[in-house]
Amino acid sequence: MGLVLAIVSAICYGCASVFQAIAARRAPGSENVDARSLIRVFAQWPYLLGLALDGAGFVAQFIALRSLPIFVVQAALAASLAVTAVVAIPLLKLRLGTLQWSAVAGVCVGLALLGISAGHENADTPSWPFRIGLTISVPVLALLGLAALKLKDPLRAATLGLVGGLFFGIVALAARSISDVDFVDWFTGPEIYTLVVAGGLAFVFYTIGLQRASVTTVTAGLVIGETVLPSVVGVIALGDSTRRGFIPVAAVGFAIAVAASLMLAKYGSLEESEPAPETAGTGPAELQAD
Repeated sequence: MGLVLAIVSAICYGCASVFQAIAARRAPGSENVDARSLIRVFAQWPYLLGLALDGAGFVAQFIALRSLPIFVVQAALAASLAVTAVVAIPLLKLRLGTLQWSAVAGVCVGLALLGISAGHENADTPSWPFRIGLTISVPVLALLGLAALKLKDPLRAATLGLVGGLFFGIVALAARSISDVDFVDWFTGPEIYTLVVAGGLAFVFYTIGLQRASVTTVTAGLVIGETVLPSVVGVIALGDSTRRGFIPVAAVGFAIAVAASLMLAKYGSLEESEPAPETAGTGPAELQAD
């Protein structure tokens, strides 16, 4: 059931990425990022729909983290890029080739291997130094995101996606830290506040990246950030493990799932087509495959 919920979460996140990309592309872009340009993105119904899907995805992810190690849940979330690519076919007028369909199949194979190899999460409560360090990492990562705004595209967009992914990784680690705590005790520790702030900043930096590059390019950085680092932290600091004797199977499954997802990042670089001036920027029909 935990793996099913992780996959449901990936479907929600993948669909949300496409709707948020539509909103980001509809909003007039500017070289300088300001609050007004972000509000124009956030106020559109595709972005609000994507936000609702993100909320549903997080609920499923949170429940999955109660029974599965972080590396399984986060690798399942990497499949959201495959979902993004498939959903982009009708909504963003993109096409999948043989290589991309092979990558989608690779994601499924990787998830299947992880599913049969996963053990239960470690029930031990994380230490206070770990919990405080997780909180401190939020402002540090925010400064890194602000520094990334000074880079040139496409490096800037990829870095913003990575920063957004790392924030989502912090969200997963914080959710894992409170997943076995009674609800009345949620607000006595720093985790719930770390989760809320990191989640908000993740959306901000990810949205800024979407305004400057294709949804798959930005999401590639997000996949790396939200998958690799939190998975390593889960194993080293939180005691996540596989079933006895299944470490090689889990390692191969994780590598296949993430590599296949990143293969999809090379597909579908979205650029504005050249419609007549009176129709430019009116919706997803103005976006096409490179």
